[in-house]
Amino acid sequence: MNKQKDTTSFVIRFTQKLYQDDKDETQIQWRGNIRHVQGGEEKRFSDFGKAMEFIQSKLAELTLESLEDKPAEEQKGILSKSFNLWKKVALDAPKLVIQTIKDPMAQVEQIQHQVKEVIDQNIEPEINQWRSASKTDFQELMAAVNKIAGEVKDLNEKVDQLSNKKKKK
Repeated sequence: MNKQKDTTSFVIRFTQKLYQDDKDETQIQWRGNIRHVQGGEEKRFSDFGKAMEFIQSKLAELTLESLEDKPAEEQKGILSKSFNLWKKVALDAPKLVIQTIKDPMAQVEQIQHQVKEVIDQNIEPEINQWRSASKTDFQELMAAVNKIAGEVKDLNEKVDQLSNKKKKK
């Protein structure tokens, strides 16, 4: 089976604004900005649904691009699975945002737990391969790292020299 793995990422920022309305009551307004990391496109929103629409459009583009060479019947099945994911996101995302606003520390703990799971499942096995490495393997690796560090230092010095020459002109 041929696996295809495409990644897309988004950065979402929220800004909270407190203000006094005409009746001198404190009001709150949330605004946000979402950026598609790979494409660089950004959108502002005051309704979280607009952010979700933006994410859906980018993921739909990615899915459609990856399906171009697939038979029509296979495309339908993959699209159906993709839509099922979005049904779940549409139900859960607003709850997550509200929970985050109400109790940000609980969400931080949940994210930390998720990160730990990813590390345990994906990174830890890679690290374990090196735990049994011999002292010679470790020394070779350290020598390679030190060599790269030296080359990076040399490149930084050259860049600094070029920058200084450019500033003098």
